[in-house]
Amino acid sequence: MAGIVGPFPKYKENSENMLRVMNNHRKAAYDSNDYEGLSHDLIAIDQELCPEYLLEAAQASWDDAVELGTKNGYRNAQATVLAPTGTIGLLMDCDTTGVEPDFALMKFKKLAGGGYMKIANQSIGPALDALGYESNEVDEIINYVIGSMSLQDSPYVNKKSLMEKGFSEEDIEKIEAALPGAFEIQHAFNVFVLGEETLKSLGIEEESYTSFDFNLLETIGYSRNEIAQANLHICGTQKIEGAPYLKKEDLDVFDCANKCGKDGERFIHYMGHVRMMAAAQPFISGAISKTVNMPNEASIEDIEDCYFEAAKIGVKAIAIYRDGSKASQPLSSSSDEGDSDESDPEVAKILEEEAMLVQGNYAPGTSPSRAYAGVNRPRFLLPERREGWTQEARVAGHKVYLRTGEYPDGTLGEVFIDIAKEGATLKGVLGCFAIAVSKGLQYGVPLEEFVDTFTFQTFEPRGMVEGHENIKMSNSIVDYVFRALGLEYLNRSDLVQVPPKDSPIQVSETVEPVQKAEPAQKKTETVEVVQEPETIELVEKTEVEEPIRDTQASNSVKTDDPTTNNQETQFVIKVEEVIETEALEAVSNSVTTVQEVLGDMMGDAPACPDCGHITIRNGSCYKCLNCGNSLGCS
Repeated sequence: MAGIVGPFPKYKENSENMLRVMNNHRKAAYDSNDYEGLSHDLIAIDQELCPEYLLEAAQASWDDAVELGTKNGYRNAQATVLAPTGTIGLLMDCDTTGVEPDFALMKFKKLAGGGYMKIANQSIGPALDALGYESNEVDEIINYVIGSMSLQDSPYVNKKSLMEKGFSEEDIEKIEAALPGAFEIQHAFNVFVLGEETLKSLGIEEESYTSFDFNLLETIGYSRNEIAQANLHICGTQKIEGAPYLKKEDLDVFDCANKCGKDGERFIHYMGHVRMMAAAQPFISGAISKTVNMPNEASIEDIEDCYFEAAKIGVKAIAIYRDGSKASQPLSSSSDEGDSDESDPEVAKILEEEAMLVQGNYAPGTSPSRAYAGVNRPRFLLPERREGWTQEARVAGHKVYLRTGEYPDGTLGEVFIDIAKEGATLKGVLGCFAIAVSKGLQYGVPLEEFVDTFTFQTFEPRGMVEGHENIKMSNSIVDYVFRALGLEYLNRSDLVQVPPKDSPIQVSETVEPVQKAEPAQKKTETVEVVQEPETIELVEKTEVEEPIRDTQASNSVKTDDPTTNNQETQFVIKVEEVIETEALEAVSNSVTTVQEVLGDMMGDAPACPDCGHITIRNGSCYKCLNCGNSLGCS
């Protein structure tokens, strides 16, 4: 790449250090000890342990990298990086990606749209086969880990006992379909799986089955011990420790980043993660984007040791995550149900205070009527004469009038939406909708809530917008209205296609800071001033090779006559020819290149599926400029 398009900017100034680093990578492939300029030990390739074909390929690759780099330089300042994320591995159908071990044998991935997905490690069977276990032994071990995922042959909770308690064949089929994705069997016995009619036919009141802590199996008479036994059969232990036939010396093969299941004990020690990264680091010029998983009981001293050991053995960067340190995490190795400290009064008090910080003074489920019982809710009426504005525009050819009413401090208090279609249903619906929004504003609903809720709502009519200088496309009339309100009252320039001139435009590409150009070489320095009122005529014009970058030079015209300042004057100016320096041309070219690249990036970009906003390329994927959603890579 560097031989065709040239090396990265500033390569010339950094070539000596870049080549030194690349040479050290090459020496690590040969297990050489004569490294240049290193202050720490490196873990090189073990020539005896590494398979011969891999060793030869690694050495040949680094020979080429150093030889071609010496000749042409390097296009990328970081020649190699490694980003073994769990989500990418999931999309690739890989249980692990080399330096990143599996999170757990059974994982529960939190989905962006809500809910969870149960993921079982697919390598258990092949690993047991490779270790020499018989097929029937393999089946029993796998069943011990992931369960039967069926009611068949289940102790206590099975098809026969459920039908005796009033379940129908159709209900059993629904439960069977839900079991493969359930953390525990209780999750397949709820109103979302069975439906309200089934629960009512079992004599369960709506108040009970809509409760957060509702447990259907306990309600219909199963004991906790019976549920636990059935759960082990159907959902498995989610660990491999204690599995039938499994030899103790084979346990290491199945160790994961975290403890598996509720009562698993084995996991890869966090220092194992660090040393694994150190083994790969000599062959990667950038850092390794890998998480060092630490158990929930890890101390501050453990984390400190982790960082110091990583620095000592040459790891460039590490990311540490202590299990359970966030209220929500994308992967977990067990469900949230079971033993809990929340019954402890002190813990309960802390959780209550934390919930108030997040949710406010009222717990989820508290109705406004209950919260405001006995209190007159304040409504902030607008003055009888108020300021505002009217915006006329066309959305997909439909004329729309947007009118606003403001409080004396300039904040929005009411909205009117009108379309030029007398008697049309849409006109009436929009009018009623505007009244509802206005009432909400006057009762204290923040405008931000309305804007975030109603922008990107998609329905007809939608399309091109005419008559608004900033909004050129909208997904609906409602979308257009709240884009306009967001821009005018919240300065939400991210919602419009043409940002206002005073809005900062952010470009995600990294552009080198513009250096102050050398003074331009000037060929002509003549200014003639002729007094002649009411007439301005361009007498002479000469070519300008490049625009003048120095604003102080370009904005000042010096005259010797101070009396001309306040008089109508005709200026006859010979425009200066400016020859820019090479440095300034380079800056201009680099800016133009970035603009061209940004233009290319927009060519095939789809709309964001979450918010409908425009997206741009981000590597081989797309990212949304508005909400940050990534289409494909994470």
